[in-house]
This record gives sequence, C-alpha cells and structure tokens, in this order.
Amino acid sequence: MTGNTFLLPERARYAGAPVIEWPTVLLAAFIYGGWLGLTTVYGVWPAVVVLPLLAILTVWHGSLQHEVLHGHPTRWATINDLIGRIPISLWIPYARYKRLHLKHHNNERLTDPLDDPESYYLTPEQWEGMSPFMRLLWRFDQTLLGRVTVGAPMHILMYWRAEWRAIRRGEPGVGGAWAFHLLLCLPVVYWVTVVCGIPFWIYLLAVVWPSKSLGSVRSYAEHRAFPAVHERIAIVERSWFFGPLFLYNNLHVLHHDEPLIPWYAYQRRYRQRRDELLRLNGGLYYRSYFALARRYLLRAHDVAVHPTGRVPSA
Repeated sequence: MTGNTFLLPERARYAGAPVIEWPTVLLAAFIYGGWLGLTTVYGVWPAVVVLPLLAILTVWHGSLQHEVLHGHPTRWATINDLIGRIPISLWIPYARYKRLHLKHHNNERLTDPLDDPESYYLTPEQWEGMSPFMRLLWRFDQTLLGRVTVGAPMHILMYWRAEWRAIRRGEPGVGGAWAFHLLLCLPVVYWVTVVCGIPFWIYLLAVVWPSKSLGSVRSYAEHRAFPAVHERIAIVERSWFFGPLFLYNNLHVLHHDEPLIPWYAYQRRYRQRRDELLRLNGGLYYRSYFALARRYLLRAHDVAVHPTGRVPSA
C-alpha cells in the first residue's frame, strides 16, 4: 500500500484496462436516465415512490463520481470528469470532491483530523473549542442513528464552512470550483423545479438530505485510528444492497490498496486476496451493514477526538 496514491497521474489506470469500460458507461447512462425519468414522473407517480428512488439514485450517482475521479471509465480524464460533474446532489462541487478525495488517499495520513479531508475525528483543541451543545451532537454522531440523521446535515454545513474559509484565504482553485459548480446547478434546479414541478424544498429535504444520510452508512465505520496504516481501513463484506449502491467500496481496504481497480472487478479481486487483506487490516471486519447497525445503531462506534490528537509523522 502506498502512502502517496493521490500523487498518481490522472492517466494512471489499472493493468490491462480497456480504452472504454463499458459497464461503467452503461451504469452512468442508467443513473442519469433514471434520474431524468423519475423527476419527469413526479406528480404522476406517487411521491412516496418517486422521492425515495431519487434519493437512492443520488447516492448511486455519488458512487459513480467516486469511480470516475479514480480514472474511469475512459483513458481521458476530461471525459471522465464530464461524466461526474453533473451536480444532481447539489451540495458539493465535483472538482472539490475529486481534489479532496485524492488527498484522502495519502494513506499514511488516514484519520488525521487536519490532513485527511475525510476524517471524522477532531483534535483536542477543536473539541475544547466547541460548545456543550456541539459536543452533544458530535457524541450522537458517533452512533449510526446520529450519523444518518443530524450527522448528515451537520457535516454538510461543516464542509461548507471549511470551503468558505478556504475561499476567503484565497486557496487556489476553490473559488473557481464553486463558481463553476453553482453555474452547473442552475440547469439542474431549473429542470427539477420548473420543468418537473418538484418544489425546491422538497427536493432538498426528500432527496438531497436522505441521499447524504444513506451515503453516510458507508463512511460511518470505514476508518478507525490505529497505529498501523493498513489497520485503519475496514471491510464490510456481505452487502447485497449497499455493495452495489456503493460500487463495492464497502471492501474498503482493497480500494485503498488498489485504488485503480474498476467497481465491477472488486468482488473477484477481493475473493482472490481476502485472507491477505484481513491480515493486513488486522481483522477490522464487519459481516454486513445490517450487522453493523444492530451493534451500533444507538451505541458509539468510536470516539470524536483522535486518540493521539494527530496521526504521528512517519
């Protein structure tokens, strides 16, 4: 496992990759076609059918974005990015997601509260600076129920605050990424609200928020703070529903060890390496997300403050 995966050139692809990975192309067509079709039938089909399906498709779209930022489904990064840029979830710019997620793949810094953009840990200083109410929310966020309810909007708001601070600092690329993202949001919002007649607040509350909540199931137990790099990355093995929804990123230690593998090759590769991967990650294993929920729905899976404050430098 490399500590500098995020520095790989964008043209890097897995060995033997075809010019075009058609399973991913077909998946993208299904997701976008399904989203267009479902938004169109709002008001014709019952909302209790349309809105949950839209939320599920929006989660799947997030998984597709994760796939394309890792160099799929073509050898051309520009085409891949075009596939991933359409912001049906609205709340996060694809360009920022790509930049921050690839930084997350600096495996040596995984779980660090400051260096890992996808860490759910805080430094002791951040914790001490919080109000009692925010500490209460963070403690609730350590349960699965908390993560998928108040945790989802809380982390969106925290992400927006961090991005606003980056813009105010003049961090290169952040303001431009947000400006372009907001421009792309305009036709999406126009389609949803004007063409399809879905009130904007309903789309936010019944599609965007639930999709973030559902996606949070994946990240909830994905990483834990341990000294050994490999042991910070979990495996959730049996996932007949969430596995396809997350494009098999539930086999997360495999993703960090071989991040260029396409989603449709994960299960076969995992079967080949299962025993090795379980040794590498020290048995950080969950049988399924349903087993995880039975154990941690109302119990804290972890602590809010990083056990050592920061990940020690190598």
